[in-house]
Amino acid sequence: MTRAQLMVPYRFVFGALALVAVAAQFANTLENDYSVVNFFSFFTNLSNLLAVVVFVVGGVRTLRRRPGSRVWDTVRLISVVDMVFVGLVFNVLLTDVAGGVLPWVNVVVHMVMPVAVLVDWLVLPAGRRLPWSAAAIGLVVPVAYSVYSLVRGAVTSFYPYPFYDPEALGGYGPVAVYMVVLLVALAVLSLALVGLARLAGRFWKQRSRR
Repeated sequence: MTRAQLMVPYRFVFGALALVAVAAQFANTLENDYSVVNFFSFFTNLSNLLAVVVFVVGGVRTLRRRPGSRVWDTVRLISVVDMVFVGLVFNVLLTDVAGGVLPWVNVVVHMVMPVAVLVDWLVLPAGRRLPWSAAAIGLVVPVAYSVYSLVRGAVTSFYPYPFYDPEALGGYGPVAVYMVVLLVALAVLSLALVGLARLAGRFWKQRSRR
């Protein structure tokens, strides 16, 4: 069996795990009369759902023997950037503000899935199919999400994360500083993930020649 075929059950299992975790948290929020729109305004929930789609579609593509493509590699890059970013931000900035999240769900969506997506990225790397310029596309979703969160927060006063909330930070100046820092961190992360994909592709290619 090829590496891609071996990763099919891996993708389906972790995709199912993430879906169950998000669904369980969604059911929990409904029991507490929480806003559905607010639930889907959390980057963690959106990123995990995207990871589910990428894992399931990726598994099906392998079963159907669909070859890799630059478009599909870019979609995977977007997912891995989002998920690794979720893991890093939560474990660095938000460990004390995960109130309301079921403990086991918290572990799955903030710790297990970011690692699972990164492993998938390294075991089945895009390699040189993915140009360095694709790193810019990895920033699109987080940037669009940040704009959405700031605009919606200004209208509804609901901010999914404290670093978007000007009242919590003492004005829009500190918010702007946070946004710049996050953007730089995202750019570095996206470039690093493209670089890792190219290095991993070279590693697996050399290993197959032995």
